[in-house]
Amino acid sequence: MVVGLLTGGYISAAATGSIDADPASAVAAHLNAILGGLWMIAVAWTLQFVRYGARGQRRLAWLIAVANWMNWLVTAIKAALHVHGIAAGPPVANDVVFATLSVLVVLPALAGAVAWVVGLRPVRG
Repeated sequence: MVVGLLTGGYISAAATGSIDADPASAVAAHLNAILGGLWMIAVAWTLQFVRYGARGQRRLAWLIAVANWMNWLVTAIKAALHVHGIAAGPPVANDVVFATLSVLVVLPALAGAVAWVVGLRPVRG
């Protein structure tokens, strides 16, 4: 959450031209950090309710944490690169951002979300 709030300075610098970065992507990085922080808080609070043992809970926490930190970091970097990274295509920097987001954000976030929901289902027995 603190990193998300501090990213506001990055937005300000991008918007005023103090740094060469896309202000809209800087705002996206800010929101990714704030919302990701809230998701991590929610997962942390609900770990007591998942049916996983300590190892499974740790794996779930890591999946969510990696996805959220990488979402903030890659989005902040793509603001500086002036690329969108939402689909493959030129320039090369866009392809790198797209692949990085897919591998370090999308896949872990989907796996973590599914594991979280499955873990919260009551055990039949």
